[in-house]
Amino acid sequence: MRDPSSVVAPVTRWRAAFLTVFAVQSVIKLWLAATLAPFTDEAFYWLESRHPAWGYSDLPPLTAWLIRGGEAVAGHGVLGMRWPFLLLGAALPWIVVRFAREAFDARTGWQAGLLCLLLPLAGTLGVLALPDVPLTVAIMLAVLALLRVASSNRSGDWLLLGGALALAWMTHYRAAMAMLVGLTFLLFAPRGRGLWRRRGLWLALSVTALGLVPLAVSNWRQHGAGIAFQLVDRNPWRFHAGALVQPLEQALACTPLLYAMLLWAAWQAWRRRGEGAPWDVAAFVSGGFLGLYFVLGLFADDVRFRAHWPLPGYLPLLAVLPVLVVARPRPVARRWLWAAAVVAALGQALGLAWLGMAATPGGATRLVDFKAFPYAFVGWREAAALVARTPGDGVLVADNFALAAELAFALDDREPVYSLDSPLNAKHGRSPQLAAWGLDEAGLRRTHAGQPMRLAVEEAAQGERERFVWLGSICRRIDAPRPLARLSLYDGRKRVALYAGTVPEGPPGRSPADVSERAGCRIWQAAHAADVLR
Repeated sequence: MRDPSSVVAPVTRWRAAFLTVFAVQSVIKLWLAATLAPFTDEAFYWLESRHPAWGYSDLPPLTAWLIRGGEAVAGHGVLGMRWPFLLLGAALPWIVVRFAREAFDARTGWQAGLLCLLLPLAGTLGVLALPDVPLTVAIMLAVLALLRVASSNRSGDWLLLGGALALAWMTHYRAAMAMLVGLTFLLFAPRGRGLWRRRGLWLALSVTALGLVPLAVSNWRQHGAGIAFQLVDRNPWRFHAGALVQPLEQALACTPLLYAMLLWAAWQAWRRRGEGAPWDVAAFVSGGFLGLYFVLGLFADDVRFRAHWPLPGYLPLLAVLPVLVVARPRPVARRWLWAAAVVAALGQALGLAWLGMAATPGGATRLVDFKAFPYAFVGWREAAALVARTPGDGVLVADNFALAAELAFALDDREPVYSLDSPLNAKHGRSPQLAAWGLDEAGLRRTHAGQPMRLAVEEAAQGERERFVWLGSICRRIDAPRPLARLSLYDGRKRVALYAGTVPEGPPGRSPADVSERAGCRIWQAAHAADVLR
């Protein structure tokens, strides 16, 4: 008979719970990855994968390389594009388990892994082919390596630290935050200051520098386009009070109860940082990511989605939280943690359900009624089918980068899809890349001036004021436009119109379209009429 006081039974139960949730979640994520239409950014990353390079105007190369490798193995399609990211997303909770096991014990490891699966920001990771997947995995590997090197001096751990940071640099410019957080540990943690005297640190930094090579090459070739977009173009660098709502955004992204408990764990870890391992690592990593991203968010990009930025700061806290709760003399903390886990599971289920509804036409229609329309995921397949079945010839052009990338993906890049110089292209840092490929308006005129063209116009891609100014200018970008077909989905929330015309000989005027010009543009007229009827 098993001794009821044995700790083996609780470890076994926690491991079984983790494996059960992991298996169920993996099946759901696999179905979503194989069913969801490409997200707009995903489609552009796929387009980048068709043009192998050292880097691109929006990102370093690793995301495109992973997509390219995925399709080389599994063929063209959403699952072929996404399966490497699915595997990386599935690896993240196991890395958290390993971190917690080495920081504390086996039971804490499985508990931390289970919390990682329930945390919505982490649990859904890998469904989409996005750079946050390899970036988060690389940073968590670096945190695991930091925990090890702060207590030992093994060359393998230093190589892991350097290799993980190199992969982070090859994935996203936000790797700079991981470097800054690591620097704070090296400067202000007693055990961190001792690492400066170890040769392994310089070995790790040398390996890390290899990840900067693609960034240096691509920015040199594109005259600093990537750095300019990430540091200048997308960031106003002035205080905006609206960013003070970041804690509320994080509470919704993490679910409120778990967010509150993670902040409490961060505070407790900070108070105990003087005790050494693993509290100092957890304190500086979590405090660094959460605090620095909050401060950065007050001055940086306030237009794009950024709730996922601080995710690496929560992951070490998932290991700390169970230990702190168990150490409390009263059971109320355990009840709060159970409640937080239940609410997080419900939040995770809602997120996966939303993605599942976005994956099916009927589900997306229902989301319209709930005012949660998944605009970025729907309508692309129908738009490509409209282009394929509509008679006409000439070069294919879209009115913005997202529609161009989605059409190229649906057509498997069998023909080049050009993009007009939409303001969206510049907003998302894609204009320099399209120009480098010759797929912008200048490239279109240079290669096809005077030839027939088919123009696909995504009428609802921008806000009302911006889109009507833009739509009014399109008549200067196509000669003699005539309507071919129109697609209207989900009560007009997704509309694509197809026109035939001729590629202009010269560039359009630089001035924005005025009221009289818009009134005389049949593309603007058709879009305005459709908007009124919606």
